[in-house]
Amino acid sequence: MKIGIMSFAHMHAYSYAHALAQLPEVELTCIFDDDVKRGKDAAAAFNTSHFSDQQIFLEKEMDAVIVCSENARHKEMVLNAAHAKKHILCEKPIATTIEDAEEMIKVCEENGVVLEIAFPVRFSNPIQKLKQIVDSGELGDIIAFRTTNRGQNPGSWFIDSESSGGGAVLDHTVHMVDIMRWYLGKEVKAVYALVDSFFHNVDIDDAGILTLEFENGVIASHDASWSRFAEYPTWGDVKIEVIGTKQTVRVDAFKEHFRKFSSGSKSLSNVFYGNDMDFGLIRDFIECIEQKRPPSITGKDGLKALEVALAAYHSSESKKTVYL
Repeated sequence: MKIGIMSFAHMHAYSYAHALAQLPEVELTCIFDDDVKRGKDAAAAFNTSHFSDQQIFLEKEMDAVIVCSENARHKEMVLNAAHAKKHILCEKPIATTIEDAEEMIKVCEENGVVLEIAFPVRFSNPIQKLKQIVDSGELGDIIAFRTTNRGQNPGSWFIDSESSGGGAVLDHTVHMVDIMRWYLGKEVKAVYALVDSFFHNVDIDDAGILTLEFENGVIASHDASWSRFAEYPTWGDVKIEVIGTKQTVRVDAFKEHFRKFSSGSKSLSNVFYGNDMDFGLIRDFIECIEQKRPPSITGKDGLKALEVALAAYHSSESKKTVYL
């Protein structure tokens, strides 16, 4: 199977390219990036070809593409790839507006191509184990969730609202909303949030606290931020606590690590040894194309997670609960 990557603007492009290299039946055919230096450097690193012209890139023989551009360019690249009949894995968030996301889903359906959204947390072994526990009924009825996704400020285009569409709340809310929806099988119906910049001198949000209510009455809190400083032992955290009528279970997707001490500015670091979530995502995308089955994470999943993140901004601005 021949795969292309559209843009290396997002750092996940590098881990996705490494994941492709681990699959013997897959070839990273070429890379498109109109940032010529970045594209050429990526092509050299992964021993493939670079194109700075998107149309020429999409004319190449490929089964699928992975879109890792700035958030605001997801729509452009997904639509062009769909019209070129390429299956698509799109980095999260699916888009920066609801209207763009809906159009992307529609065009992919019309062109008969897969649209999968990159929520790799679904492929964490501890997160999947907790999903099995939830489905077994071992926890009883779910009453509430507590979730966090707190990391470091990525800088660059992430803190430019025109390119990103939002800061930490958009960046770090969609993952955990997707997990809660996946566990519960229900949609969020109400969002109340406080969003602002607390940790950095930037003109975009770097933190937010969200309170959610699902359509079946389950409540949730979510702590999203770029609050981790550069010397922090790990990038951040991805945690969920599921509170049931029988049991409560807590999971940390990055708990599988050992501590490494060294001299220098970062004397302590956490070295992760758990499973590679990004590899799980890429393998799922390849398998859904090979098996002609729907992707595990659909365009609708991306849309619903985006709705909650955008509602958080509206709630914070209006100081009112937003109903979906």
